Amino acid sequence: MHFKQLYLGCLAQASYFIGDEKTQSAVVVDPRRDIEPYLELAKEHGFRIEHVLLTHFHADFLSGHLELREKTGAEIHIGAAGETEFASTPMVDGESMEFGDVRLEFLATPGHTPESTSIVIYDLAESAEVPVSVLTGDTLFVGDVGRPDLMASVGVTAEELGGMLYASLREKLMTLPDETLVYPAHGAGSLCGKALGNENHSTIGAQRATNYALGEMSSDDFIRLVTTDLPKAPPYFSYDAELNRKEKPVFDEKQSAQLKALALPEVLRLQNAGAQVLDTRHPEQFAASHLQGALNIGLNGKFATWAGFVVDLSRSVILVAEPGEESEALLRLARIGYDELVVGYLDGGMAAAESFEDLLESFGRLTVEEFDNVRSKANAAVIIDVRGVGEWEARSVEGNINLPLQELQSRLDEVPRDKPLIIYCKGAYRSAIAASILQRDGITNLVDLRGGFDAWAEAHPAKV
Repeated sequence: MHFKQLYLGCLAQASYFIGDEKTQSAVVVDPRRDIEPYLELAKEHGFRIEHVLLTHFHADFLSGHLELREKTGAEIHIGAAGETEFASTPMVDGESMEFGDVRLEFLATPGHTPESTSIVIYDLAESAEVPVSVLTGDTLFVGDVGRPDLMASVGVTAEELGGMLYASLREKLMTLPDETLVYPAHGAGSLCGKALGNENHSTIGAQRATNYALGEMSSDDFIRLVTTDLPKAPPYFSYDAELNRKEKPVFDEKQSAQLKALALPEVLRLQNAGAQVLDTRHPEQFAASHLQGALNIGLNGKFATWAGFVVDLSRSVILVAEPGEESEALLRLARIGYDELVVGYLDGGMAAAESFEDLLESFGRLTVEEFDNVRSKANAAVIIDVRGVGEWEARSVEGNINLPLQELQSRLDEVPRDKPLIIYCKGAYRSAIAASILQRDGITNLVDLRGGFDAWAEAHPAKV
């Protein structure tokens, strides 16, 4: 048996390739939309990708099941409770798929979603009775469990799904042997749970002993536990969950080469007509100079997730990127289905606009020393912390206002406009996004903290 986890850090997302050397058959579980890595694995080892298994309808990324079907003819499988526009085969609880030395047994584990399915893997060359591992999708993570609140828009309550999740964990997954390896669909940084651990795999025994949601408790207590203190879900979650059910055009990476180059006058015309300018350069470059009204989401961070929070799905997008990085930006937007918004990119990047000073704006970035000097002056500036509430509660700079980035656009009326603003986040990635949102809203008297709270905390160790 050939088994490989493919982990995509920018989305904290894991997919899986399982092949059998006897039959040369292979399956891919929860593929991302850019499918070249799976095709390369199949070619390298002489496998045929015959099946695509979806543990559920993902909300945080657009799955590549249709792309794999088009390239390989693979059959698509989804949990028996899932309904699709495309042809699919149900994975029925207790049934299995076997090829050569590989057996995959399906466990219906609803809770994160109604159709959620876990896949128990047996290497028959080793044992037909003892499983090697289990792919748990978004039902069980390392240190956490899947959030049950994402189906409210279609009439399934978090409490109903929470009860299903309680049963799925205890009656299905926790009956597996302690040594069974656990491979979830996400790791730390994913918003599909609230406290995912840093490791990308674990064991049933380790999770039984350490996972906060698997301790002794009633179903009611469990439901209360897993439905409180959940991170805000990006607007694109419901969009992607619905798209993952549908027949839709596939993404071909060759589309990146066909991305349209737009001259500066055309960019400005489209922007004036309502298009969004999305600047994907590093925050340091963006702060120094950018087109007025542009949003900054740097490719150096969790680009797709933050695009899902702040990019308006109802408006087209023009990219500004370092020359040669336009294709990467389009690909990463395609992973959440936002590639359809993109109408082109600024030909030549910011170099095409640098001589037109009346079109440009910027903001300053303070060092920690400069930040402290400003803070020491009474009423000199308003400090805004755009980290999440949990980060803010753990420790923050004295006298700040907490406006989490994911809520900023809906809370702009809470931003003071009569004083200069200093914005900070953890490492100065989110603060640049926040600064671009505020500038677009007409607030120009602002700076952010270079290095973010991490730099400040290093200079000001916490007193124990």
